[in-house]
Amino acid sequence: MATSNVTIRMDSELKKQAEELFADLGLNMTTAMIAFTKQAVREQRIPFTLKRNIPNIETLEAIVEAQKIATGEIEAKEYTDVDEMFEDILNEV
Repeated sequence: MATSNVTIRMDSELKKQAEELFADLGLNMTTAMIAFTKQAVREQRIPFTLKRNIPNIETLEAIVEAQKIATGEIEAKEYTDVDEMFEDILNEV
């Protein structure tokens, strides 16, 4: 079977992290990319879920609260030390 070269551009740090992961799995970058491509062709889809990073309800509520604090709509709690903060947090649970 004839082979072809494929060139891709990738962030250097991402490439380093991927090479380390693949090495731990006993693969090199080429073998990992071939495995990915074969699975995609076999399944006729990207072999993992692609989705937007949408925050959950708790995170959305925290964002709204932070915006209200920033605009002065509500006051933020203030603490004199970390122990006081943790005590308040634990009492809310």
